[in-house]
Amino acid sequence: MPYQADLYYQAYHADDRVRVPLVLIHGAGGNHLSWPSQIRRLSGFRVYTPDLPGHGKSRGHGLQRISAYGERIINWLNKLELPDIFLGGHSMGGAIALWTAIHHPDRVRGLILIGTGASLPVNLSLIEELASPQGFPTAVDNICRWSFSPKTESGLIDDVRKQMLKNRPTVLQGDYRACDAYDLSGQLDKVKAPTLIMVGEGDKMTPLRFAEQLQEGIQNAKLKIILRAGHMVPLEQPGKTADLVRGFLEKVPPN
Repeated sequence: MPYQADLYYQAYHADDRVRVPLVLIHGAGGNHLSWPSQIRRLSGFRVYTPDLPGHGKSRGHGLQRISAYGERIINWLNKLELPDIFLGGHSMGGAIALWTAIHHPDRVRGLILIGTGASLPVNLSLIEELASPQGFPTAVDNICRWSFSPKTESGLIDDVRKQMLKNRPTVLQGDYRACDAYDLSGQLDKVKAPTLIMVGEGDKMTPLRFAEQLQEGIQNAKLKIILRAGHMVPLEQPGKTADLVRGFLEKVPPN
């Protein structure tokens, strides 16, 4: 199993140096499997999907700051000798990707932000519920209830709930604390990479206004609204997500 800098990751066509690397960062309480196979194996690209610290198969503990997650990703990229990447993220992973594009612009060739925002405020009662062993299952149920379109199959929602319940409560609580403390609203003009923003039409966690703020603040950013999807766009509409990501990346000019 591949580890680097204490992070577990999956890599698709890692040995094909002709392909441009695409790194995808999962959201709060997720892992590399939060990206369906259509996206993890995106044709034409060398795709890396890491588990964040304390998540999935990665070692260590979860962190409580988006910047701390971002620095761990940069360290991991350095170990893998990936200086020039396409970078994407969903939800909290989008916040990490955005932070990286702002603070390490030379590393990011193209940026994909899915179901995320320049700030991600969290209801304090949810954070408090996540801190309690008794309240943790209820909090996870609520997160899953808010995260999917009503048209989503119940089996997919159950799978995500089971995966999220495998997290240590401190990890998931730390993720939501990191989101609540994060705000890059005043720095969006620092993003230099071509940017694709995607949001589900029924997203209750990061509604359309979050995506519109990103589009307004990031120069020449493109916004796509995904029909029949809530917050979990990559899982709800994997084929559509893969097609949009591929189409966007193929149009990014070479360095």
